[in-house]
Amino acid sequence: MLGQNLLKLAHHLHEKAKLARTIRKNETMSQNSNLHDNVLHQRTLGGWMSVGGIGLHTGQRVELSFGPAPAGSGIVFERSDLHGNPRVTAEPESVVSSSFCTVLGNNGTRVSTVEHLLAAFFGLGVDNARVVLDGEEVPILDGSSQPFVELIKIAGIRSQAACRSLTRVTRPVEVSDGDRYFALIPARTLSIDCKVDFNHPLVSDQNFSYRHAASAFERKLAPARTFGFLKDVGEMKRNGLVRGGSLDNAVVIDSFSVLNPGGLRFPDEFVRHKTLDIMGDLALLGGLLTARVVARKSGHCLHHALMRKLVNDPDCCERIEIAPGDHESDLPFDLDPFRLAGLQGA
Repeated sequence: MLGQNLLKLAHHLHEKAKLARTIRKNETMSQNSNLHDNVLHQRTLGGWMSVGGIGLHTGQRVELSFGPAPAGSGIVFERSDLHGNPRVTAEPESVVSSSFCTVLGNNGTRVSTVEHLLAAFFGLGVDNARVVLDGEEVPILDGSSQPFVELIKIAGIRSQAACRSLTRVTRPVEVSDGDRYFALIPARTLSIDCKVDFNHPLVSDQNFSYRHAASAFERKLAPARTFGFLKDVGEMKRNGLVRGGSLDNAVVIDSFSVLNPGGLRFPDEFVRHKTLDIMGDLALLGGLLTARVVARKSGHCLHHALMRKLVNDPDCCERIEIAPGDHESDLPFDLDPFRLAGLQGA
């Protein structure tokens, strides 16, 4: 009798362990499936967030809010201070100026200094968002993308039913201007090799290599602030620029030192910020991007010249529309860098 009971107990324990293994396996499969969907499906914001601040170049106070938008809409700016609340879509065709910042426009409506906000959306994988502001210029805040990243994380990121699109560079494409150079080279993921050299003791021959992932963007690029040289401030202000610039929203350098009391956030903060600017400009392509980006002393003008080349030459790249039935192994890119933890369901 005792032997039979022991056999029954052993069988019960075996079946219980088997059931537990099955449950764990199903949970793992479910998690992997959700993770896979997180990558393939478009993303928007989980709610609305607002922030106010000074425009770097205009010096004007601006109130800005951003929130969810329908799948396929992209990033759309809306000017609440103008009659009819005109809108400007963030895309390469909307760029109207790129001298000291990226300026978007449509039928006379302009939105300037969009690159830090766009970099935050792109870095965290937000495909669709509505951005409402009551002035022309996006507030500079602390001069980096970090405040926008923090607001996006509070709002949350939500998966949408529609699948994403991918821009895949199919052959090397480059633009240059003297010793300035910007190129995109075919690759299975997104990486950036950036070099700056301003012939200054603190900003001379800095190099930074970045392989994209949302966590890497948040840690390595988002905190890097815009910067400028004290000797240039007077002339720039006479030309209507940096009217809102200060040590609170930019790193300022004199002939030998950093004037900001807190110093630098990274020893190579200058080249990291240039890499951040590249992310903000590439965001105009929309969706995912796979390419190795090589930048040598580049700026907004070269970035947008190359994107115009991409748009106008179909042999440079292809636009892939991901379908619901696509499998990870069949796609021409590496999904891992585009994964995002803590994503809300559709």
